[in-house]
Amino acid sequence: MASLQSSISENCVPDDLLIAEVTQIHSSIGKLESLRPSKQVNSLFTQLVNLCTLPSSINITNLPSEVQLMRESLIQLCGRAEGLLELHFANLLVNVSRPLDHLNVFPYYWNYVKLASLEYSILYENGIVQPKRVAFVGSGSMPLTSFVLATHHMQTTQFVNFDIDESANDVAHQIAATDDELESRMKFETCDILEVKERLGEFDCIFLAALVGMNKEDKVKILGHVKKYMKAGGTLLVRSANRARGFLYPVIEENDLNGFEILSIFHPTNEVINSVVLVRKPLF
Repeated sequence: MASLQSSISENCVPDDLLIAEVTQIHSSIGKLESLRPSKQVNSLFTQLVNLCTLPSSINITNLPSEVQLMRESLIQLCGRAEGLLELHFANLLVNVSRPLDHLNVFPYYWNYVKLASLEYSILYENGIVQPKRVAFVGSGSMPLTSFVLATHHMQTTQFVNFDIDESANDVAHQIAATDDELESRMKFETCDILEVKERLGEFDCIFLAALVGMNKEDKVKILGHVKKYMKAGGTLLVRSANRARGFLYPVIEENDLNGFEILSIFHPTNEVINSVVLVRKPLF
C-alpha cells in the first residue's frame, strides 16, 4: 500500500495502478481455502477496503471486459466473505448477555452507524421522518441498519427484515428477541424478494441492501419487481457504490431506475463504502 500511496497524484489513484493492485488482491483471495474470518482473510479484505476507499476517478462502467469479469468475481467473493463475517459475530453475540449492548464488537459497526445516520438524514430531508412500516431487503444475520435505525432514529417504526437465508434470519431474530421493545417492532421473514408481491405495498419505505442482486441484470430485475408492487408515493432507498468502491459492491446507475422519481444520490468520500440512492414511486 505504501508504494500505491506514494504514486497518488492530484489526490487520485491512477486507474492502471488501482486495477493492478485490486487484481493482485483478487488473485490472493481466490487462492484462499476458506473465506471464513481468519487473520489472512481479514488482512486481505482490509487491504481491499482501504484501497477502494482511496480517492479515485475510475469509471467502473468503462473497464475492459477482462477487468469487468474480475470485478464481478470479486464482488461475489466479497459478498460471501461478508456473510460469513456477519454470521461469525452474530453467533458470538447470541451467547452473551444483552447482545444489543455489544454490537460494536463487529469490525465495521461504526461504518453502519454512520451509514444509517446518513440514510436517515437523507430520508428526513425528503420528508420521510417517522415512517410507520419499513422493509429491509437483504438484512442478513447482523441487521445492523435495522437495529440502529429502530433504536436511534425510528423509535416507533415497524420493521420487517427480508432475507433469503433462513439461518441468517434465525440468529438475527435471536439477537432482536433479547429486547422486548425491539422485538415487538421487528420481524424476520425468509424468502426470495421476487416472490413477495402485494405485501410490498404495505411499506412506506423499502431499503435494498447493496448485495441484493449481485450483478446488473439481477439488480435491475429486482428494482423492477419492487417498483411494480410497492405503494405509489412510497420511497425506495438503494445502496450502490461509486468509483473504486464499485470493486466491492454493484453499481446502480440512473438509467437502472426507469419509472422512479430520483430524490437524492449521495456518494461518500469517507470510510463509508456505500452510495445512497433515494427514489420514489410516482403517484400516477
